[in-house]
Amino acid sequence: MRLGPRTAALGLLLLCAAAAGAGKAEELHYPLGERRSDYDREALLGVQEDVDEYVKLGHEEQQKRLQAIIKKIDLDSDGFLTESELSSWIQMSFKHYAMQEAKQQFVEYDKNSDDTVTWDEYNIQMYDRVIDFDENTALDDAEEESFRKEFAICKKQSFCFWLLQFNLHLKDKKRFEKANQDSGPGLSLEEFIAFEHPEEVDYMTEFVIQEALEEHDKNGDGFVSLEEFLGDYRWDPTANEDPEWILVEKDRFVNDYDKDNDGRLDPQELLPWVVPNNQGIAQEEALHLIDEMDLNGDKKLSEEEILENPDLFLTSEATDYGRQLHDDYFYHDEL
Repeated sequence: MRLGPRTAALGLLLLCAAAAGAGKAEELHYPLGERRSDYDREALLGVQEDVDEYVKLGHEEQQKRLQAIIKKIDLDSDGFLTESELSSWIQMSFKHYAMQEAKQQFVEYDKNSDDTVTWDEYNIQMYDRVIDFDENTALDDAEEESFRKEFAICKKQSFCFWLLQFNLHLKDKKRFEKANQDSGPGLSLEEFIAFEHPEEVDYMTEFVIQEALEEHDKNGDGFVSLEEFLGDYRWDPTANEDPEWILVEKDRFVNDYDKDNDGRLDPQELLPWVVPNNQGIAQEEALHLIDEMDLNGDKKLSEEEILENPDLFLTSEATDYGRQLHDDYFYHDEL
């Protein structure tokens, strides 16, 4: 079947939007497995205004603010920063900026400035048009109706190229409706944060797990096996070994997710997979900082060791690449 240009363009738009949202901080920071030192300062100091602001900050003021941040990271006030303290701080920083970003997005999505983001406003911001239909209800528009039917057929197949990306839009709608606790005409700021970051909101947890089971639990036993985890991969009997990506995924399944080693993921084990947090990135960065800056080999950092090499600390997630020096949320006494 040949899709009309408008419908095809709609599908392509959805595909591009999905692809754009799929990037992860670790992929930017570690392309092809290599640490990008330039990413550190570019990532969040990257916009010219922040770079200019950083340059304007005098050495004395930089050091003063950095010392204030070090003091806050040091939770037990023993004068040293451990891996655990650094990791916790970095995770808190990630969450803080994620919330700040969601608040900025809320303003952009709220087209009529009524402190509510409706489903239509979300669609207009994301796709420049309202995309809303029940996959089981016929549409008046002939092209969109043909697309809906093709999508229904596509869902029953194991692979269906970019049409399956439309499924992401339907998932967005379900998540939007779940986040809308008061069933109002749209999402409040708190509900919008729950929609954008369900991992941060307790009442979204059950929904996220159920959604994952519906997608991956093919035999309906309430668990996700390794085969279900790998999806539609089919072993090539002519190959001597599995491809590299399969080996990586198997390792993740066994060592990262299957905590009780029973060969399957229960609902709680599913959560870190379907809603990954930044714990791994934070721990890796904490270990990297200690490895690079620990001068006496005691596996922790003193203020003196940090001030001996402040540039390294300022080009790390520990200070959000220097951004925290310009955010009084981090260096003021009250946090």
